[in-house]
Amino acid sequence: MLKQQTLKSLTQATGVGLHSGVRVQLTLRPAPPDTGIVFRRVDLPQAIDIPVSAEAVIDTRLASTLGRDGAKVNTVEHLMSACAGLGLDNLYVDITAEEVPILDGSAASFVYLLQSAGIVEQNAPKRFVRVKRPIMVEEGVGTRAHKWARLEPFHGFKLRFEIEFDHPAVNATGQVVEFDLSSGRYARDIARARTFGFTRDVETMRSHGLALGGGLDNAIVMDDAKVLNADGLRYQDEFVKHKILDAMGDLYVLGKPLLAAYNAYKSGHAMNNQLLRALLAEPDAFEIVSFEHHREAPKGFAQLVPAF
Repeated sequence: MLKQQTLKSLTQATGVGLHSGVRVQLTLRPAPPDTGIVFRRVDLPQAIDIPVSAEAVIDTRLASTLGRDGAKVNTVEHLMSACAGLGLDNLYVDITAEEVPILDGSAASFVYLLQSAGIVEQNAPKRFVRVKRPIMVEEGVGTRAHKWARLEPFHGFKLRFEIEFDHPAVNATGQVVEFDLSSGRYARDIARARTFGFTRDVETMRSHGLALGGGLDNAIVMDDAKVLNADGLRYQDEFVKHKILDAMGDLYVLGKPLLAAYNAYKSGHAMNNQLLRALLAEPDAFEIVSFEHHREAPKGFAQLVPAF
């Protein structure tokens, strides 16, 4: 039986929120089978649990935000991406403020935390959402603003993403990436890709209470011509790889791993969530499955993902 997974022990991290700039402590704890991933605002007078789900996403401006009963947790996508990449099914996430710490701007620090705590199997079948027919969402058809995202049937999980930024630094890099989880190379090939932004947008964002904790130590920052980070890029195609990283996190709020091929052009947090909601609105387009024998499971799900 292909089994669910959780942490062996708890682990903690402290950092600042990318948009809020507020210092926050994160505690990742093991959770029982069939719990899913649950964020818990432990700083409130009465702790509020926010289980991840597509319907729990209440804001998608520059990040994915979950909310319940007046409580919210911002910028969950990097941690959720790490959970997806490592195959974690059940996890409690205790948090002392309303935004997950940005750490180095990628998912690599979360991968390190999770792997350091240890990942263990649980005596319960791992359940997947298997896409049975194509689902697509799009906007701006026939215009330069056209963008779209699609899920198609696939025995496994793979992603293809294309970006289009009119900027010299981005144009000089690869703008299309395909990644198959079965490669077992999430930690090496995707997790280290950082979020990115432009100096020309910083003043506007900060006037709206966003990017207050951003800087060269947790993001790729560009002026009108070049990357300003002294150490340059981690991958030649780091920009589009970060979009893959984000998409993995956005899609994992479904609550179970997808068996599907994801393909997107200029998508983002909002459209990724629209895609999940479109899927859930069509009950005949998916089914919940598990695998009694490892040999039946898609490659990449039948074993723990290797470390770096």
